[in-house]
Amino acid sequence: MASELTYRRHEMEQPEAESYYPKPIKPWFVAIRPIRYMLREQRLVFVLFGIAIATLGFTIFSKSSNQPIPYDVDPLPGYGMRTYLPAIEKKASIEYMSRIGSAGGKIPLGLKRKVLRVVVTGGAGFVGSHLVDRLMARGDNVIVVDNFFTGRKENVMHHFSNPNFEMIRHDVVEPILLEVDQIYHLACPASPVHYKFNPVKTIISFFLGISIAQYCCLDICLTNVVGTLNMLGLAKRVGARFLLTSTSEVYGDPLQHPQVETYWGNVNPIGVRSCYDEGKRTAETLAMDYHRGANVEVRIARIFNTYGPRMCIDDGRVVSNFVAQALRKEPLTVYGDGKQTRSFQFVSDLVEGLMRLMEGEHVGPFNLGNPGEFTMLELAKVVQETIDPNAKIEFRPNTEDDPHKRKPDITKAKELLGWEPKVALRQGLPLMVKDFRQRVFGDQKQESSTTSSSTE
Repeated sequence: MASELTYRRHEMEQPEAESYYPKPIKPWFVAIRPIRYMLREQRLVFVLFGIAIATLGFTIFSKSSNQPIPYDVDPLPGYGMRTYLPAIEKKASIEYMSRIGSAGGKIPLGLKRKVLRVVVTGGAGFVGSHLVDRLMARGDNVIVVDNFFTGRKENVMHHFSNPNFEMIRHDVVEPILLEVDQIYHLACPASPVHYKFNPVKTIISFFLGISIAQYCCLDICLTNVVGTLNMLGLAKRVGARFLLTSTSEVYGDPLQHPQVETYWGNVNPIGVRSCYDEGKRTAETLAMDYHRGANVEVRIARIFNTYGPRMCIDDGRVVSNFVAQALRKEPLTVYGDGKQTRSFQFVSDLVEGLMRLMEGEHVGPFNLGNPGEFTMLELAKVVQETIDPNAKIEFRPNTEDDPHKRKPDITKAKELLGWEPKVALRQGLPLMVKDFRQRVFGDQKQESSTTSSSTE
């Protein structure tokens, strides 16, 4: 027993040198190791060289991005001169700005403005096609929705090859599902010939749980009420900002002159024009109800008489009537005594106002028109001077509910949007005449060639 104990004690008393222990790592070795790694094979040189290139690139880019953008160099965009879009500092709701990719301040270095998806109902029409041109020039993805009742494919054909452009043949009285950031709602026949095309019918539209019966022209009422309702519903679903193009017709035959946005109007609810007048008034009501009740970002523009290229030649509006009649060597038809007044704005001015309203922070409504006032006789004389000094003027009985005076007060648009028209009638009318001359005489040549080939 003793010997066994002695033996175990012998094992325990073995020197520590015979057992293995790992060598402890020096603290300073942890800091030196990365330095040795970078110095090996000249890796530090490559790192410093890369930093120098990046610094130089950011310096050059920041200088170029700080160059000022010219504003409104071309008063007639799209007619032979370069177009510069306005760079306006705007405010909007946090929800809307976060959705379109901006925090409301300057865009961070190295980032570009987010491309918006914009739908334009009635985008193949007169005003809509000019708006599409501006949006495409800005670099947005544009979707045109049009049933071609008054619109023409020729107005937007030049965008067909652009991948940022889409066109859908669709009537807004039927719902449509799209993912968009902005909605310009222009879909509605605006000329007397078009909105008086259908006879008066009784229409019952069910919306918001309310049954509403109105006597109106079927297509106009459907477009103004049901079409606007559908597009507002789309704006609510996808969180898009919605711009309604209303009209100066909401003032009716005004008792206030000039007309301000706070004026409630003098509209005949059972007249031949009421299908258009009351339809637009109802559309404004719907827009404001969606804004207050559903928090939809709404903008409302009240458009006064507008003229320019791509107008329908025989749409019954006074400027297009006079120009077409003068080109065809027909008498210029003046209704009534010719002392009725209107204010005429060129289409490029209107498009500028619509875009500023959409991008701004104010709901409206805003009058968008030219405060320059002309009587019908004065307009006829301007057309005579521009096209044919020998053109005759023919007087006819006045139409029902024709407003005696129409002139916008644009003080609100000047102060809140920084907008006012810049193209005078005598400056814009020749551009419209050039377009009409090509279309009128081009169509006649085409018809004559077709007739001759058929007789052969």
